[in-house]
Amino acid sequence: MSSISIIAVPTDLREPHLPLLLEADPNEALVREYLNNGDLFLIKREQRIIGVSLFTFPKPRTVELKNIAIKSTIRNQGYGKSVIQQATDFYKQKGYREMIVGTANSSIDNIAFYQKLGFRLVDIEPDFSLIILRHYRNMVSLLATGYYS
Repeated sequence: MSSISIIAVPTDLREPHLPLLLEADPNEALVREYLNNGDLFLIKREQRIIGVSLFTFPKPRTVELKNIAIKSTIRNQGYGKSVIQQATDFYKQKGYREMIVGTANSSIDNIAFYQKLGFRLVDIEPDFSLIILRHYRNMVSLLATGYYS
């Protein structure tokens, strides 16, 4: 795997990246709700866009991985893992204490992927068929302080 770079996208330039975001979350109305919130990053390899990631901030000192999409032709090569590791370091330096991600409870592969990266199951929202996972590795461990949301 070649190295990747992550580049922030200003709010007014996000619309062209909607098709790639829809690969990870096909609900266009929902994606449009969060498209201009938080931080959107282009994922580039050799100056070519290979994906996007979007992070929001649901509460103080918490960052949520809202969407990550790597082009289908180059998935399963470690790019998603690299993005999450870089984002974890980036947000830790900015003072965030936890990273969370929500994924469909039917997405067993996604759940396994996030667990391999240090996320742990913390909540299941049955009405939304959603599983919430929290990341502790490389962030300040909230488990040690007894904090649970």
